[in-house]
Amino acid sequence: MLPLAFLLQAGISLGTIGKAIGAAVAAFAAAFGIGKIGQSSLEAGARQPEQAGHYRMTAIIISALIEGACLFAIAVCMLIK
Repeated sequence: MLPLAFLLQAGISLGTIGKAIGAAVAAFAAAFGIGKIGQSSLEAGARQPEQAGHYRMTAIIISALIEGACLFAIAVCMLIK
């Protein structure tokens, strides 16, 4: 990883570095959340196979909401000056 002093000498501002870090954190948090949803959905489907379709649909809806929040967070990060 490049040291902060080198990035600043190269002309990259702290705002740009902060935007990149914020977008990365939002993406990692969304990926972690969707992974947990998938894990829980599979476990619930294994416990009650007759309800697996219901769990799958709920997981898809919640994953879409998380993706929307992640996209909004990344957009906000990119708008910061």
